[in-house]
Amino acid sequence: MAKKTIEFKTESKRLLELMIHSIYTNKEIFLRELISNASDAIDKYHLMSLTDEKLEKRNDYEIHLEVDKKHRKLKISDNGIGMTYDELIENIGTIAKSGTLDFLKNMKEKELKDDDLIGQFGVGFYSAFMVSSKVEVITKSAFSNQAYKWISKGENGFTIEETEKDSIGTEIILTIRKNEDEEEYDEFLEEYKIRSLVKKYSDYVKYPITMEHESQVPLKDEEGNEIEGKFETKVENETLNSMTPIWKKNKSEVKDEELNEFYKTQYYDYNDPLFSIWTNVEGALTYKSIVFIPEKAPQNLYSEKYEKGLQLYAKGVFVMDKCKELVPDYLRFIKGLVVSPDLNLNISREILQQNRQLVLIQKNLEKKIINELEKTLKNERDKYLKFWKEFGVNIKYGVYDNFGMNKDLLQDLLLFETVNEENHVTLKEYIEKMPKDQKEIFYGSANSKEAIKISPQMDVLKKKGYDVLVLTDEVDEFMISMLNEYDKHKFKSINQGDLDILDDEEKEVIKTLEEKNKSLLEKIKEVLKDKVNDVKLSTRLTDSPVCLVSGDGLSFEMEKVMSQLPGDKNLKAEKILEINPKHELFQAIESLYETQDEAIDDYAEILYNQALLIEGLEIKDPVSFSNKMVKILIKAAKKEVK
Repeated sequence: MAKKTIEFKTESKRLLELMIHSIYTNKEIFLRELISNASDAIDKYHLMSLTDEKLEKRNDYEIHLEVDKKHRKLKISDNGIGMTYDELIENIGTIAKSGTLDFLKNMKEKELKDDDLIGQFGVGFYSAFMVSSKVEVITKSAFSNQAYKWISKGENGFTIEETEKDSIGTEIILTIRKNEDEEEYDEFLEEYKIRSLVKKYSDYVKYPITMEHESQVPLKDEEGNEIEGKFETKVENETLNSMTPIWKKNKSEVKDEELNEFYKTQYYDYNDPLFSIWTNVEGALTYKSIVFIPEKAPQNLYSEKYEKGLQLYAKGVFVMDKCKELVPDYLRFIKGLVVSPDLNLNISREILQQNRQLVLIQKNLEKKIINELEKTLKNERDKYLKFWKEFGVNIKYGVYDNFGMNKDLLQDLLLFETVNEENHVTLKEYIEKMPKDQKEIFYGSANSKEAIKISPQMDVLKKKGYDVLVLTDEVDEFMISMLNEYDKHKFKSINQGDLDILDDEEKEVIKTLEEKNKSLLEKIKEVLKDKVNDVKLSTRLTDSPVCLVSGDGLSFEMEKVMSQLPGDKNLKAEKILEINPKHELFQAIESLYETQDEAIDDYAEILYNQALLIEGLEIKDPVSFSNKMVKILIKAAKKEVK
């Protein structure tokens, strides 16, 4: 048969140009595609040999790589099924078929939904032209005595002719492009690069991927002794891939040491993982997964540069390193992988055609992880506490995120420090220890547990014996506002609004005192009119003279957080100055007011600034505050002298 030249049709040229320059964002994946095709060809031979007596039963399957740096050649060979003349035209000529223009249009609009193109030789094959100025294919089918050679430069078309080949299978010979337009191609002629690409993308292909490796070994004399300074070159056929991935083993077969080593090597961690969670699902959607929770949070976990996601494998081929669709934001710290033969990929295998399958896997993994955490919280409290100290803020964020969509799923995983308990407690444990007359779950926001314990807002709660949740993270109050209640008990801030925990008799006493001191309270409010929204006698103070609380709505802690965010900086919490009517300081102010002493203005300012200090808020004019304090101290000292 004479050499035959076949021209690409116009639409085929356009498709080829798109495949080379647009579909693949990462040129190095060409090797993955060609190795995958070789693996498919071996699969086909093996399956057909089981039923076709004409085919020899074999166990020497191999994909061989060969680099010829001098002539800029890279060869990928397999001993799979091979191709006949018609199959060569049909498979590698797929790109020249009629209807290609429609194919191109659909691909551009991302409407490819049902075609799993990963095993179609003629599609991924053309990724070779991203790095090659010429591609040769030499193939011999298991069902033909004649071999054929296919050659193309990826421009106008290809040639096909008869050739000689000793064994069945396919050889693809790439002539690697020379570096041009700042594009680097020389690296694809370096053995170390080829090894790294095999390890990265094709490590779990089930057939050995081999490459000859030269090494210098000492030359020996006739008696077997090494000759000093003399070496000979030894060529060995080296297997580059591990072939049997850890997820193909039964979990019971994998020792902890092996699993930990896999995790540390795969995900570049020095520590063993805190959790390893295996999943094996078969059915409408089949997949396996291994998810790890690190012992320590990555240093950049909360930076904008951090990328969440799990590694994704389809049919044993590495597809994506960070598949973010598999991980909800609040679990962004998890590491691991998902392997599935059912995923529909687009033509480049780099972007998934549709995420319906991924969403289903994500939901299943999410439930699996939550179940594991719940079990650990119940049975291994110390281990869960380690997890909580590293990633508890993420669980809190998960409660708040998406308008509380996951709050019911996550609320029983929450742990809190409290004022009365030495150890962290769950919400359920808090409620179980509540006094019978306590109706609400109280919480306080501050920088530390100690700050809440000594805050004046704790006065009446201490008297009642009520415990208080300690909130120190920025997300805490947002999370609590989203929860709103737990087991029919409302959350109530000790720093906000009326606590409403006094009995009727105590309430009546406060009401009477407010009526008696109505004019004084209005005077203090007038002095502080630009600083507070209201001044009232406190129902929460028993020992402290004064405190500052916010009204219902925005709290002081929320105001601090919101002020750090871009956007409107004028969001302010309503400030209410509460004064302890039983404190000697208030009684002294009552006397001053009755004698119309002008110092009442200074006392009002001092009370307000004292409340700011206690609350950890900024005093606008510390010099004025200090001067007024000195003035009052001097006046008091003079009275003492008299």
